Formats: sequence, C-alpha cells, structure tokens
Amino acid sequence: MKQLIIKGGQVFVEDVPAPLIEPGTVLVELLNSCISIGTEMSGVKMSAMPLWKRAMKQPDNVKKVVESVANIGISRTMSMVRGKLAAGSPTGYSAAGRVVAVGAGVDNFQVGNHVACAGAQCANHAEVIRVPQNLCVKVPDNVSLECASTVTLGAIALQGVRRANPTLGETFVVVGLGILGQITAQLLKANGCRVIGIDLDESRVEKALQMGMDIGTYKDLGSNVDQVSKLTDGYGADGVIITAATSSDEVISQAFHMTRKKGRVVLVGDVGLDLNRGDFYSKEIDFFISCSYGPGRYDNNYEEKGLDYPLPYVRWTENRNMSQYLSLISNNSLKVQPLVSKIYDLEQANTAYEELGGGSKALVVLLKYNKSSEHNKFDSKFTNSFYEKIKDNEIKLGIVGAGGFAKGMHLPNLAKLGSTFQLKAIVSRTGHNAATTAKQFNVEYASSNFEDVLKDKDVNALIIATRHDLHAKMALEALKSGKHVLLEKPLCMNRSELKQIQNFFLENKNAPQLLTGYNRRFSPYAKKIKEFLVKNKTPMILNYRMNAGFLNKDHWTQGPEGGGRNIGEACHIYDLITYLIDSEFTDVSVSNLPAHGQYLSRDNFMAQFKFKDGSVANLIYTAVGNKDYAKEHLEIYQNGYVVNMTDFRKLQVHGAQLELNHSAPEKGQYEELIAFAESIKSGQWAIPLWQQVQVSEMSFAVEEKLK
Repeated sequence: MKQLIIKGGQVFVEDVPAPLIEPGTVLVELLNSCISIGTEMSGVKMSAMPLWKRAMKQPDNVKKVVESVANIGISRTMSMVRGKLAAGSPTGYSAAGRVVAVGAGVDNFQVGNHVACAGAQCANHAEVIRVPQNLCVKVPDNVSLECASTVTLGAIALQGVRRANPTLGETFVVVGLGILGQITAQLLKANGCRVIGIDLDESRVEKALQMGMDIGTYKDLGSNVDQVSKLTDGYGADGVIITAATSSDEVISQAFHMTRKKGRVVLVGDVGLDLNRGDFYSKEIDFFISCSYGPGRYDNNYEEKGLDYPLPYVRWTENRNMSQYLSLISNNSLKVQPLVSKIYDLEQANTAYEELGGGSKALVVLLKYNKSSEHNKFDSKFTNSFYEKIKDNEIKLGIVGAGGFAKGMHLPNLAKLGSTFQLKAIVSRTGHNAATTAKQFNVEYASSNFEDVLKDKDVNALIIATRHDLHAKMALEALKSGKHVLLEKPLCMNRSELKQIQNFFLENKNAPQLLTGYNRRFSPYAKKIKEFLVKNKTPMILNYRMNAGFLNKDHWTQGPEGGGRNIGEACHIYDLITYLIDSEFTDVSVSNLPAHGQYLSRDNFMAQFKFKDGSVANLIYTAVGNKDYAKEHLEIYQNGYVVNMTDFRKLQVHGAQLELNHSAPEKGQYEELIAFAESIKSGQWAIPLWQQVQVSEMSFAVEEKLK
C-alpha cells in the first residue's frame, strides 16, 4: 500500500506493507484524510532541522540518547539515531473510510461500515489503516466522508468548548480563526452564545462571519481588548478560547485582559506560556488546558486496549466527542464543507504540502484515495527495490519484530557479520517500520505478516524480537516450519508454554536449533569468569545485584505482554547463574518489598537459590535504587578467590592476576549471534536445552513465591 512519510523537510509517498487485523481493532480502507495544517507543517519543518537544533527543542530525547550511550555505547546509539532520521515518520491523525475487516472482540462495527478515525498512532495518511475500536466511530448516512475525515479536529474543538462550559447567552471570544477556531465559533453559536472572533487574517474573519459568527476583528490585540470591553458594557467576555498557534506570550496575556472577573480562559492552541500573575490574579480568572480530543487521550488502556469509561461517570470521552461532532454535522448544526479549501489525490501530497508551506491561507486541505488501484493495497509484503545481494550465505535470516532493540543492537551487529548471515526478511506489525528498516539494513523484503516468513522456504533461520507474550507461540511455529530460532528473552511466560516447547524437542530429535537470547553468558566477561571457575571445581557463593531502576506500572513490560520484571528481565541473571554454576537448582527462597506507591511487589525482591553441587546464588533485584549507581554487579566467592565484575565493563579477580576492562558495556550480543551461527552449522546447542528450561523454571519458582 502507499503511505505518506515525512523526512528531511519533505513528504514522500512510499510503498509499505499493509497492516493486518488484530483483536480489538478494525481495518479501514481510506477514502479521505485531513491534513492538520498547523501540526503537520510543524512536523515537516522539524524534520528539516539539523540535529543540534532538534536537540534544543526536544531535551527529553537528548536525555534518552545520553542514557543510551551509557548503556550501549556511542556507535550503536548513533546508528539508532541515524536510522530513525533516515526512516522518517508517518503523519496524519484524522481520516475516514470503509471498514474492510473487524478484529476479535469488536462487535460495534461490520465490514462495509463508513467510519471516521482519529489518532496520530494509527489514523495516518495511508491507503489502509488499523484502528483501535475506541478511536473509530460510524459516520451518519447523510455526512460525506470528506467532512467526516475532519473528525479529529472537530473533537479537539468540541473538547475545548466543553472545558469552557458555556451557557446560553454568554459572550465568548475565539482567538485564532484557523480550522479549530472556525469550528469552535460554530459550536459556541450552536450553544446559544454570542461569539467574537479574532484573527490577523481578514479572509479568515470574513469566512467565520459568513458561517454565523457575530462579530469579527483582525486588528492588533491591544485594540481588540478595548473592543471586547465595549461590546460587553465594560465587563469583558465571559470566556476566551485560544485556538491560535504562536510562540508569543502576548496572546495569553491579552486573553486574560479580555475576560471579565471570574471568567475563564481555555487554551486549545499552542502559544507561549510565560504567564504574568497580574494578568489574571486580581480578576480570579479560571485558566483551563484542553487535552486534545477529550478524556481517554494518552490513556493506553482506553485507546489501545479498548477499555471504555462508564458514561454516567465520564459523559464525554474522545470517542463520544468524535461521534457527537459528526452528529452536529448530520443535523446541520455545524457546517464543515464550506471550510474545505482543496482536495488532492494522495499522489499529489507533495504539491499539497509545498503549497501549504508556501504561505497558503487554506483552512482545511484533504487527501483522497482511489477506490481501485493497479497495485494491491492490502499486500502485507514489500520487496525492497534498493536491496543489493552481497553474498549467497548459508544462513538466510528473517528478523521478526523491528523494535528499538532489534534496530539498535541486532541489525547493526548483523551488518558486521555479512559474511555469515544473509538478511532476507524483516517483519513488523507496522508496515512503515518494516519497510524503512529493510531499506536501512539492506534486507530483501519487508512484511507485516509473520506467515510470510514462515512460508518462505528460502529463509532457514529467524531472530524473534517481539513482545514477550508472543515468544513461545512464534518460536514453536517457526521451529515446526523447519527454521532455526534465536528467540529474545524470555523463552516463555508460563509452565504450559514451557511444556509445549519441551514436548516439541522430545518428539523431534532432529529439530532445528533454539537459542534463547540470554546474551550475557556470551560476553567476554562471562567467558573469562567461566574459564577461571572451571579450574576451581568447588561449590561457590554467587551474589548478583541488579539496580534495575524504576518502571511505571503501566509500562508494557509490567503487564500481561511483558510478564513483569522477574520473568521479563531477571531471567537474564538466572541464565548467567546457571551458566557459571553449571548445576541444577534444587530450591529457592524469596523475600520482597510489599507493593507501595508506584512499585509493584515484583519490582523489589531477593531470591536465593540452592544447587545440586552445593553452590548458593543470591539475586538482589531492585527498582528503588539510584540510576547513578552501577546497574549490575557480580561477586563470586570460591576457594580463596573473589570475582568482582561491574556492568560488564570491569572485571577483577582478587587472589589471581586477572583483569578485564572496556569503556562501554560488553554484554555479549555480538558474540551471541556468532554462537547462533555456529550452532546452526554444527548442530550443537549454543545453550543446552536443559539450561534454557531451567532459567524458565527458576523465574516461575520466584514468581510463585512473589505472589
């Protein structure tokens, strides 16, 4: 399918794999989408900025980069940054079309329904989009899809009006008469208010007056304050809704001056917010921020998981705002069609953005999509036309899951191993991500469908780096299709899945190789420690501390998809312990901090394991520490020696002349890939199956004690 991408200050219409239907979503073939002129043109300009300028505007991203450098080194971090910039980003967040598929758990939509969709994470300018059910509403029969495609902008304006809480007969000022201001003015009129509109552009003021606004002015803001005072008998407006976009602080200041004592000001647009206490304190003005489309916005449980707020307690959610906006158009309380300035075919998108960037005064610009097309817009597979076959290697690899770890770690490492692996396929649930990753890393084809690589007989090995709850199922499907698997940790999420994996290998003696991504055992530090321990075959005391850092309760790793921090991350340490002691564990005792505040009971615990050879291992896993302190620390006491290793950067063995140092952490991800290749060629397990199984058994045993 075709999708609009922003990068380097320009827009491009690119071919990407079409999305697949998922539970709780609908698949929509678009007929129209709306260009949000302010938001999207700002994104285009930002994409053209050099890195240092972006850094000044996005300090949070700079912080992430600094943390990444500390964790994985500067070269890998820069590879991730360059890849993200080269990939560009999808754009658009308001669209309308026809439902072509309905996911499990969705019962309020049927194939063929006309729907309007919202959300920057899904309602992009693309031929086909996958939309969670709470970000999708049916379009009334008498509302055109052109008008319906403005649903997001309408919901934003409607939420701003709701925050203002206007009552019949009040006087309101709308500052900024772009599309949000135009809709806001009409909504206020429909609510029985007298509306005064302000904009520097005379044509926008005239348009609003034609649409029913009472009074308009395009003079400077200072004189507007006087005019509002005269029009309200010196009291000032009951309320002001700001829909303008400017970096100036003057807009907010003058809005306060226009407002009567105990009035209210609502901010919908993006303006300077250097507030002057004197502007509003003496009049005791209420200042409200309007959060986008309404309650539910930025709540993952609502938007992505489909959990609705009960209507008696939250009357107007973002979904109900979207639906009400379309109802207002349907009953002629709101007129949107006259605000549409121009409609472009998707293939003309570059022209549309050039004209908008050249000073166009358009209010609403739409894109339209052809119902029929020569290409297959529903094709989940995309062939990379830039692919260059370097060498026909024995291991033809597919990557399933193109998240930050795969792109920041595995793919750069695979690029260094070009003589070992041939990259055949990249699979991601997001088509744009799959396509751009394929281009960046010279992968033959991209897909949004796991089945495409399972059926590809030319692919004989997979790296699966999806979310944790998909690991066991995908690994088994891949193994059954005859493909070797490097599966990112954890191996599985419960004993039932573990049993299925064990049974598969019991029933298939010549099965492909399975390597769970417990990379730490392959690091030069773990290998050096193992070599030393083998010389001293006596029981040991092993102590490991994981200063893991805080993760919010709603982070995906804390929920069903991630399994929590014990199963999802501590498994790394259980494997390292198993590797170094090389014995079966016999018992575990667990102590933990109770859940408190933002911390779960699984966030802070100590687990002590006993092993058949007499060794004892202790893990301290904590989220209440300080990030400035070392994240990982290993101590081993054995036969008169003390092994001391910190963050896979520094190793010292007290009692022996053994040291190892690196400037960046060396956690074995590169060496793990080499081990995977060797296991495929030799047929020898890179990690014995019993050890991979034991790691899961250890994590489940701890989990049961934690519960």
